[in-house]
Amino acid sequence: MKTLLLSMLLTVLPLSAQSASSIDQNPAGQQSMAPDFTLKALTGVNLRLAEQRGDIIVLNFWASWCGPCLQEMPALDKLASKYQPLGVQVWGVNVEADSSAAQKYLNKTRVEFPILFDTENSVSERYQVQAMPTTVIIDKDGRVHSVHRGYKPGYEQKYENDIKTLLRN
Repeated sequence: MKTLLLSMLLTVLPLSAQSASSIDQNPAGQQSMAPDFTLKALTGVNLRLAEQRGDIIVLNFWASWCGPCLQEMPALDKLASKYQPLGVQVWGVNVEADSSAAQKYLNKTRVEFPILFDTENSVSERYQVQAMPTTVIIDKDGRVHSVHRGYKPGYEQKYENDIKTLLRN
């Protein structure tokens, strides 16, 4: 019974994620490739998405003025620590033109995962980010698996369910 229930939940979970049609599904109903990008990280290095093939990527678009974004950061950090040894990377993409407020926040609330800066909003536009935060989960082959908009406590369980599904594939 437990196995059947788990199977049913895993089948329904991707449907509960809100999706942005042009990035997560093509007309045939298949997942499409995540748009490639290169952004500078807080550490000063450039990170390119296409170079991460083979890993699952949890891409979180956020802003320092977004209360739910700030509330979600510690949960994302825990998720990153838990799944990093299994080939899962969490990337935070700050979408503010002026990153000074984000850097100030990150001085107080340290996270171990890379924080990237999309100061021109070119990446957030390609991912059709319409709500803060937006979390995009990308499979090992670079395809968008799911898109989650907004955040309330407990959403990290949705991300974890998506990660577990992708780890099984």
